[in-house]
Amino acid sequence: MLKMENGQLTLWDALLPEPMRKLPEELAKIDELLDDPALLQPFKEAHPSRRGRPTVPVETYLRLMYLKHRYNLGYETLVQEVADSLTWRRFCRIDLDAKVPDSTTLIKARQRYGDRLTDRLNETLLLSLKEKQVLKTRKLRIDTTVVESDVHHPTDASLLQDGVRVMTRLMRQARKVASHAVQDFQDRTAEVKKQILSMAKLLRRRTQQSWEDIDAITKTVAGIAEEVCTQVERAVEAIRDRGQSKKQALKAKLAKAASRTRRLIAQAKEVVSGNRVIPDRIVSFFDPEARPIKKGKLGKTVEFGYKLRVDETENGFITGHELYVGNPADDELLIPAIDQHIKRYGNAPDAVAADRGFGSRANEAAASALGVRRISLPRRGKKGRQRTGYEKQLWFQDLQRFRAAGEAKISLLKRKYGLSRSRYRGFVGSKTWVGYGIWVHNLRRAALMVK
Repeated sequence: MLKMENGQLTLWDALLPEPMRKLPEELAKIDELLDDPALLQPFKEAHPSRRGRPTVPVETYLRLMYLKHRYNLGYETLVQEVADSLTWRRFCRIDLDAKVPDSTTLIKARQRYGDRLTDRLNETLLLSLKEKQVLKTRKLRIDTTVVESDVHHPTDASLLQDGVRVMTRLMRQARKVASHAVQDFQDRTAEVKKQILSMAKLLRRRTQQSWEDIDAITKTVAGIAEEVCTQVERAVEAIRDRGQSKKQALKAKLAKAASRTRRLIAQAKEVVSGNRVIPDRIVSFFDPEARPIKKGKLGKTVEFGYKLRVDETENGFITGHELYVGNPADDELLIPAIDQHIKRYGNAPDAVAADRGFGSRANEAAASALGVRRISLPRRGKKGRQRTGYEKQLWFQDLQRFRAAGEAKISLLKRKYGLSRSRYRGFVGSKTWVGYGIWVHNLRRAALMVK
């Protein structure tokens, strides 16, 4: 059952002196913005049932998620900090004698609401600011970056090690509920770990012979993983389709882990055979949708995660964003960004600025057809005299300076709002992580501008 508000204050809260009941300036403004009834509507649509136990009050959940992403806290740390802080308790509207929601409760709530909720929260906030004439949508700058997944640097052997480790852990759990199915299972994790550690010595040689030895070790680890998969698949067949829900859930997890490890084995065999270019290559056992992305950085030649498009207006709000699997070309993302802007705000921006990755004759023609008057997209390659003169116009150069400031905003989002690395697994989890980060940024920006 969805619970919207916490209700009246208790006697203990009423007895607090006035200075202790007053929130700091930033939290007071954020608290006022979060009181908007429109922000509660997405929760009503996402949780229509009136049966069951009451959920965490929505007003409390929103404020807890704000603090989490504002200060980059883990769930357990967040719960502990709110429990220990009188100010944060007041902000989250948790009574002094009440228990702070458990970390697992917050995790389940976040998973239940999903990424669609964060999209709705961002849209509702932005439209409210547009109504108050705080948000300006005359100019738009568009850029892309990479949101890394929370994974270790992938090698074929280490990915297989993850698969063997997960399957072994699940088989230990299965021994408690279906011992007949796992009685012949052997733990091979120590054997795999020994093979992985032997790679470090070989890599110090920096010779062609060392790479051949590494391929041999990868082949050995793939063989061990294949044997473990066979044992797991036998156990899955031995567990009946009917019975306890816990047993059936464990069976599904075992089947999924074995299937994913089979894909990693096939991938490793391809690499050992000499094929180094594999489309849709898995770079993480725990986040199989993440992809290797090259953005031309000197410090990071390859990043593992998802590509993010960020749209920002002239007064610093992130008015649109989208997360992509893989590394689509930048010039394919310009028109979807303008379309999203028109759909949300009812009209096209007067001016659009982006870097040369977005530049093309087709994009300029399409943006102009959508109603954009000034389009600052530098062309790639050698330019003719007419094009050079066009790009040297004062308005074009001003928009490019405006576009360059977007790099600072991306840096801010990564440093202060957690967009450098997603702590939620999977594509949907990363979309949720990015959505909350941008929502918190827009809230803080609004708190600075709303009087």
